[in-house]
Amino acid sequence: MFAPAYLDHNATTPLDSRVLDAMLPYLRVQYGNASSRHEFGRAARRAIDEARQRVACAIGAHPTEVVFTSGGTEANNLFIKGVAAMLTPGSVAVSAIEHPCVREPARQLRRQGWTLREIAVDGECRIDEGDFLAVLGARPSVVSVMLANNETGAVQDIAALAESAAPYRPWFHTDAVQALGRLPLDFRALNRAGVHAMTLSAHKLGGPKGAGALVVDKRVELQPLLAGGGHERGLRSGTENVAAIVGFGLAAEFAAANVDLRARHAAGLRDELEAGLRALGATIFGSRGQRLPNTCYFALEGLDGETLVGRLDRAGYAVAAGAACSSANPEPSHVLLAMGIEPGLARGAVRVSVGGENTADDVRGFLAALQTTIHQLRGLTALTR
Repeated sequence: MFAPAYLDHNATTPLDSRVLDAMLPYLRVQYGNASSRHEFGRAARRAIDEARQRVACAIGAHPTEVVFTSGGTEANNLFIKGVAAMLTPGSVAVSAIEHPCVREPARQLRRQGWTLREIAVDGECRIDEGDFLAVLGARPSVVSVMLANNETGAVQDIAALAESAAPYRPWFHTDAVQALGRLPLDFRALNRAGVHAMTLSAHKLGGPKGAGALVVDKRVELQPLLAGGGHERGLRSGTENVAAIVGFGLAAEFAAANVDLRARHAAGLRDELEAGLRALGATIFGSRGQRLPNTCYFALEGLDGETLVGRLDRAGYAVAAGAACSSANPEPSHVLLAMGIEPGLARGAVRVSVGGENTADDVRGFLAALQTTIHQLRGLTALTR
């Protein structure tokens, strides 16, 4: 019998035991406020500085470009709202497949006189180049395109997009929350291409919840979301979560050091999974484009995704019906609808995202449980006709 397996790493990842060990002293004995002048405070400040250096090294940035936040949502809001507050209202452009923490801040800007333009994608979840150029023709002041999609795993050529946008001179942001630890990241190379800011989150790469970062070119002027003591270069006031930041730094270091090994391991599991899914008649979304190596998004005709996820959970397999942040929304995935997927099929979507601790046995067990579930659900359907 196969043991239960966690297959939802795009929602969050297990905390690396080495990261936990590094965090514990800052919860037990090194509990100083990093703004305090005594040795407890100085120790906390040194820990934050070391973590900032680690995150910067992991992504090819300068430490002064790393602004710690509570996570990816805050970082995305800080950029979208913060940069808009320093500009005359104009046009903001985001891709049609962005995470809600980019889409919703962009929508909120409309109340302040901004025009929102959504950039279309094709059937493989790739940015439609023609539509992107048409949107750029409207000269948006702010552009945000995610590096890797949380549902399909689709990876965009952000450097090429930023180079195309550069003549129009927008502030260009990319949400890279799903990328760090799964793809090599080089902020300096992206910055040279025209990317001004990038979002990261610790809990997607073996770090703790409650820590993230906006990596931002210092030429960008931002109005902070939070006013107060002027922490994080005045961009993020509030006493720093030292333990979480320490964990973030170490997790980022580990993620960057082992990215190729992780990617090969994940891709091998995903390929085996998708071979089994195709044998069961599944549709796999975005499989012909470049994707994260750990992500598979599929549906089975006539079967509801939420129902499948519930049944598989009871069988011991943790997967998702789309994005974790949208799990309470009964509507089909906005990502799949943007790709032109028919709503009925989109409602059947299930995401599997593997991690370093997963094995081939996990994949085979999942496929066996899925096959059993399919037979049960289709048998029930036949009985009700």
